[in-house]
Formats: sequence, structure tokens, C-alpha cells
Amino acid sequence: MEKHGSGRGIGNLVIALYGVFALSATVRAVYQLIRKFEQAPVAYSLSLLAGLIYLLATVCLVQKNYRLAQATLLFELVGVISVGLLSIYEPGLFGHDSVWSYFGKGYGFIPLILPIFGLWWVRRSSR
Repeated sequence: MEKHGSGRGIGNLVIALYGVFALSATVRAVYQLIRKFEQAPVAYSLSLLAGLIYLLATVCLVQKNYRLAQATLLFELVGVISVGLLSIYEPGLFGHDSVWSYFGKGYGFIPLILPIFGLWWVRRSSR
């Protein structure tokens, strides 16, 4: 049993971070797709995908749907690692950076750290 609701506080932090990233990544990507699609369609589409993944993760975490949350977070982790590696080895592929480019460097590497932290919390909470 957790003392003083620490698990709830951590969970609220994870949910809040996902909510902020869902909103910021999705709104920014929609703007970029509408206004600048021709400049970097792959990067902006990947950013929209990231935003939608953050949104789905937020909903799953709020609803305590840990199985779907875990799958979503794993997908996100694979995505950020894959896009991170591709952005290093094939930078011309994207045109511009996406949320997941260079492992989320433009976002303080939070896109890389967040799914790891989220998976740890889901594992801990689902017990």
C-alpha cells in the first residue's frame, strides 16, 4: 500500500504531462499541416500522430485502462526511438523536425523520457 497517496500524485503528474503534450503537439501539427504541409509533410504528419498518441494515452490513463495505456506507451516509445534514429541517419527524410525527431530534442527529450516514466507508473499502478 502506498503512503500518503504518492502513487496518485505521480499518476496525476503523468496524466498532466500527457495532456499538455497531447494538446501542444496536436494543435501545432494541425497548424503546420494546414499552413506548411508542402514544406515537410512527413514531419508534420508524424507530429500529428504523436499528438494523437499522447491524446489516447491521456484518455487511457485517466480511465485506468492500463492494458491499452501500456500498448499506447510502447507504441510511442518505439515511435520516438525509430524516428529519433531515422532523424540522425536519414535527416533529409523529414524536411523539418517532428516531435519525435532526435528523440524529442526540441522538447527537452521529454518525448523519450515520458513513455518510459509512463510505462513504469502503469506497471506499478496495475498491480
